[in-house]
Amino acid sequence: MPDADLVTQALARNLKRLRLDRGHTLDALAARSGVSRGMVVQIEQARTNPSIGTVVRLADALGVSIARLLDYDAASEVKVVPAEDAVRLWNGPAGGSGTLLGGTEAPGPLELWAWHLHPGEGHASDPHPPGSVEIARVDEGVLTLVLDGREHRVPAGSTASYGAGAAHGYRNDGDVPCRVTMVVSVPPPGA
Repeated sequence: MPDADLVTQALARNLKRLRLDRGHTLDALAARSGVSRGMVVQIEQARTNPSIGTVVRLADALGVSIARLLDYDAASEVKVVPAEDAVRLWNGPAGGSGTLLGGTEAPGPLELWAWHLHPGEGHASDPHPPGSVEIARVDEGVLTLVLDGREHRVPAGSTASYGAGAAHGYRNDGDVPCRVTMVVSVPPPGA
């Protein structure tokens, strides 16, 4: 995993550059994302380590992938992310994790995630922009996918695809670890 300072600095630099490239003031980005102006300022000054929800809201408001916001090596045309450089964005209380493996813009943000949920862990996500979709393949264990308040059991070897424009979340209600590989696609702004 890359050094936390490197990721914080990349987020600060990329957030400010993307905000200015799109002509957004601090107030405009705050309004579009639902993230307070003060928090945007702290992130752009690399003075805070925001939650995954905050980073998702900012990426959605800018119409980019989380990977683009966290990209600390934007020079290469081919992006290879070694396992040790994948960015862990969520840590569960029992040791689980949500790791962003990579991402691109195609034409909107497209991200690849690895989720590891220990028994009893879960993560709730705010709705993504309308038209967003997720594909989750359960590699081990059983995932309880919650979409708009309804639970769906997804066993190992199964793949679920769903619209992510509604509140959703992932839980491991079982007694063994659950590993999930997920793709998240968000449409470009105005699409």
